[in-house]
Amino acid sequence: MTTKTKAEGGAVKSAGSALQRPVTPSKELAAVVGADAIPRTQVVKKVWDYIKANNLQNEKDRRSIDADANLEKVFGKKQVTMFEMTKLINQHLK
Repeated sequence: MTTKTKAEGGAVKSAGSALQRPVTPSKELAAVVGADAIPRTQVVKKVWDYIKANNLQNEKDRRSIDADANLEKVFGKKQVTMFEMTKLINQHLK
């Protein structure tokens, strides 16, 4: 369910529309999710698909992601938590 709000000028704007607006990934992130503009929710989904396909979740602490060479360029470090991940990904979206 999306909540509708009135924007300036009286136009009705859906609160969920910002998540569905296509964003363009940086060159570093495009190596993981592709270069096409896609919604932010799909970017996160594709990163998780990449993490699972490459077995990058830490064996002892499943909340941690052990970055490979591609993800290290996005994250800026070798290991991040799943909670940090979204913040770091957002820095690579336009």
